[in-house]
Amino acid sequence: MTTTELWCDRCGGSADAGDHPACRAARELEPPRFCTRCRRRMKVQVLPVGWAAVCVEHGELRG
Repeated sequence: MTTTELWCDRCGGSADAGDHPACRAARELEPPRFCTRCRRRMKVQVLPVGWAAVCVEHGELRG
């Protein structure tokens, strides 16, 4: 199964609805807020060495 990004991980809007330049710029400094696969808001924890974001459906991302 191939995973494609359907949703913007910062604003939760459709990834196909535009370029999202403000979201892309903000993501250089911030962790993701929305799951790109299901659009659910993720639980985000900022750590001294990075961040962790958890989607209840698709699991954890780290950065």
